[in-house]
Amino acid sequence: MEADIAIVGGGFTGVATAVELAERGYRIALVEANKIGWGASGRNGGQVTGSLSGAAAMRKQMRRTLGDAADDFIWDLRWRGQRIIRERVEEYAIACDLKPGHLQAAWKPDHMAELRADLEACQARGMGDHVELLDARQVREVIRTECYHGGLLNRYNLHLHPLNLCLGEARVAERLGGQLFEHSPVERIEHGATPTVVTAKGKIRAERVLLAGNAYHRLERRRLGGKLFPASLGIIATAPLGGLAEAINPYDLAVYDSRFVLDYYRLTADGRLLFGGGANYSGKDSPDIAAELRPRLEATFPQLRGTPIDYAWQGMAGIVVNRIPMLGKLSDHVYYAQGYSGHGLATSHIVGEIMAKAIAGHLEEFDTFAACRHLKVPFGDALGNPLLAAGMWYYQLLERWR
Repeated sequence: MEADIAIVGGGFTGVATAVELAERGYRIALVEANKIGWGASGRNGGQVTGSLSGAAAMRKQMRRTLGDAADDFIWDLRWRGQRIIRERVEEYAIACDLKPGHLQAAWKPDHMAELRADLEACQARGMGDHVELLDARQVREVIRTECYHGGLLNRYNLHLHPLNLCLGEARVAERLGGQLFEHSPVERIEHGATPTVVTAKGKIRAERVLLAGNAYHRLERRRLGGKLFPASLGIIATAPLGGLAEAINPYDLAVYDSRFVLDYYRLTADGRLLFGGGANYSGKDSPDIAAELRPRLEATFPQLRGTPIDYAWQGMAGIVVNRIPMLGKLSDHVYYAQGYSGHGLATSHIVGEIMAKAIAGHLEEFDTFAACRHLKVPFGDALGNPLLAAGMWYYQLLERWR
């Protein structure tokens, strides 16, 4: 078949870009090796926040091209995803349990300084009405745990059912004329003036191709290998808690703590606690994620000790060494976008907008990301994941003794 744009990957990056392009009138063909939302897009914690793990490195690199405007550019990146998702859910009536309210909780007393600085930055940029700094007593009023020394309450941030959002956006792309093909793994990309996406049972010839598989694809490893590494993020869901759900989280907030390798949780629409934490940076799934996370769950909420865990799952995030999302071109007509380092729900929607603009000829934001340099680890995944695991262990050790 032929299309204006062929997209490889049915997660948030691919689907969000498909919606953006279909809204602009492009003929879209998207291929996914499994099912829409099958990877980390459907398996994450569902928190849409202004966190951006590579902000410091991003600011340093982007100052080379943007000068002082880099600060404004990065600040916009922190909050644009919430707007995109909120407006899209409203416009297309996507049922995904979208709710406002998030708490970043201080794990240690000295973490409060960073939260206070974030509060002051929000106030300086006109977001003061959305954020509130809480002390330890106030945090215990909104989240019934003794773990935290304070926190930053953010009413602009969101939480939602991520798989339902991804599926809803896929249906929007189809209604706008896009064609989406599941169970269609791509074997190779044929570059050229009219690049071709080759699967086992067919080909798509297109004017442009976007690779959007993140940690799950192995296409173009000669060019992209050694720069992005899979990390397994695990989540559990308890049995429905009944009245205990409101007792432990009366304001229905999404929460994560301030550690480098953090815990995060929220309530589901049917009253379960969805709880994630830690990460396996070996590039492999953990053997028993429920057994690993139960102690962390019960340490946070002793009142849930012994509560049945009905579901447990894992998903692969794509980790970049400097934590800057990777946007670029492999040839004149083949683009790629990947590497959100555990902050993909909001970031992927921003990237979808940036990639659609770039394909439509508006390259300013794309070029800013494409100019960023990324370390390529020798021997690719074989050495990269052990180095990544060692780095995470180092940061955890620092936090333990700080």
